[in-house]
Amino acid sequence: MSLVNQLITAIFAVLIGLVSGTLYIMSDSSRAILENQLESHAQDSATHLGLYLAPYIAEEDSATIETAVNAIFDSGFYQKITVTNAEGKILFEKKTPPLISDDVPEWFQQMIHITPPSMSREITHQWRQAGKIHVQSRAGYAYEKLWRGAQDSILLFVSLSIVCLLAISSLVRYLLKPLKKVEDQAVALSEKRFVEQPKLPSTRELKYVVLAMNNMVHQVKSMFDEQARNIEELRHSAYQDSLTGLSNQRSSESQLAEKLDYRDDFGHGTLLLVRLNNLQKINQLIGMDKTNTVLKLLATQLERISNQADQSVLGRLSGADFVLLTDQTDSEQLLISIEHLEAEVEKQLRQMNIEEINSPVLNVGSCTFRDKNSSKQLLSQVRLAAEEASNEQALWKQYDQLQNTTSQPDASAWKEHIANAINQRQIFLQVQTVVGIDTDTPIHQEILARILDRDGQPASAGEFINVVKELGLIVEMDKAVIELVLDRISQNSSPLTINLSREAISSEAFRLWLLNKIQNFPTPEKLLFEVDETGVLNHTEEVSEFRKELRERNIKFGVDHFGVHPSGFAYIYAVQPDYVKIDGSLVGMIEDNPEDKFFVSSLISVVHSLNIAAYAEHVERDTQRQLLASIEVDGTQGYLHGTPKQLEN
Repeated sequence: MSLVNQLITAIFAVLIGLVSGTLYIMSDSSRAILENQLESHAQDSATHLGLYLAPYIAEEDSATIETAVNAIFDSGFYQKITVTNAEGKILFEKKTPPLISDDVPEWFQQMIHITPPSMSREITHQWRQAGKIHVQSRAGYAYEKLWRGAQDSILLFVSLSIVCLLAISSLVRYLLKPLKKVEDQAVALSEKRFVEQPKLPSTRELKYVVLAMNNMVHQVKSMFDEQARNIEELRHSAYQDSLTGLSNQRSSESQLAEKLDYRDDFGHGTLLLVRLNNLQKINQLIGMDKTNTVLKLLATQLERISNQADQSVLGRLSGADFVLLTDQTDSEQLLISIEHLEAEVEKQLRQMNIEEINSPVLNVGSCTFRDKNSSKQLLSQVRLAAEEASNEQALWKQYDQLQNTTSQPDASAWKEHIANAINQRQIFLQVQTVVGIDTDTPIHQEILARILDRDGQPASAGEFINVVKELGLIVEMDKAVIELVLDRISQNSSPLTINLSREAISSEAFRLWLLNKIQNFPTPEKLLFEVDETGVLNHTEEVSEFRKELRERNIKFGVDHFGVHPSGFAYIYAVQPDYVKIDGSLVGMIEDNPEDKFFVSSLISVVHSLNIAAYAEHVERDTQRQLLASIEVDGTQGYLHGTPKQLEN
């Protein structure tokens, strides 16, 4: 029970005690007064009857006595009237049973006991005793009067109590409103949300409580901000180029290997090596500072091109070399972007009064690819293409790997095959297990959606994902996977995790469809959803709202490929996922690189402080797993635990 309700209950209990005591005292006092009134009334009645009936009693005229007694008995104030002669013989007696009105409850009669008073009067006539009159009042009259008075008091008490309770409740709630906000602050703080009360209460004690809570929230927030800043500084020094802010060579090559060699889901794309021509000569002509300005401009323009793609990796390999992986394959559009890039850099150099540099100022080597590709082979090819462009003083040289690989027979038929598979829910589902680091037991199984090719074999994601996006069926494919999983989840021993695409999570219609689909799901603990880090960062508000809806349904939510986005991980405080999966590019060589180990350990420490579990992707060696266990990762996923297997029907 809340403090406000406890105070109101206590006040109400005191009111009940006071009023109950008051009613009892008033009733007891009223009872005594009524008994005295009945005694006086009985005495007066005996006296008046005696004066009137004295000669008739002396003559023992029973008829007249009866008439007189009946006349006053019918008033209802009497229970018994008895008239006797001098010898005690009853001349006439009138009585009625001691009835009490049904309106008076039994408990009231037992609580307030009234003994009907009996008074007598000796009657004399002509100086001799003629007889005696006994008058006993009726108790029912007193009970009825007392009950009516009690009813009026109770009604007044109830009315006043309701008014007082409403007034007291409003007053107490108003006075203690800051405490409710302090409670909200404490709950928010436990969820690592930092809320301060800008308005201080006027009550001295409450004011100091609110000030203390605000101070604690501020200090905890500062502590977490400092921790996040330290990790970001570590990221910058270990994985980012200090000049441009792009990924450095080691980080770029790791991300390329993760996307192209391990995940096998990038699909068609283009890898570009962009080189600033004559960097050394430019540095000699305009100095280091201005040269750095040119490199920063080049990096900014490359970021613009990178942001136009759904998937991309951008980094600086060396002083003059930048690498860009993009899912764009339109050569004409890429040429337009590269020509614009070259024009911007040349314009910057012209503004610095450099006339000795010949065009083009950039040499670009590129390679288009599809399906399974080796990142090292692609890097080698784009370096050769860039060298060729430099030797020929050309802006762009492209090695078209698509012309050197077996093309898909009849692309239109393949598109139709994919569309039919999605629309008819003919999706082949595989699972890969996340295993607990200590127990070796499955934590959950991640769903990998595949489409069977025309030979009945599961095609890799890279073989069909671009076609799915081109057909605008990515959200429909997510729906198909969800429906298939919901049909099979009851037969699976482990919880199942579904990856949601960025297109799906950004669609309000899809989110409403999904929430309606799982509204009455009987086993929510067996269903999980994931969104990759880029999708979360691009749609933080939508993801946060979706996360709350899932929490209300007891369904867990995770962030995939965590820790690699250059924007950092501050979003984690707002989204509050149940778990994160640390990106494989940070884990792949963790045994050989102390910086990777320290950075991953720091990430784990941060998410653990938020009560978020941390799993590691791309775990292929037992040495990796042992090292991850030493830095307290909660689970691992990768080929160490086996290749993906078919989800049982």
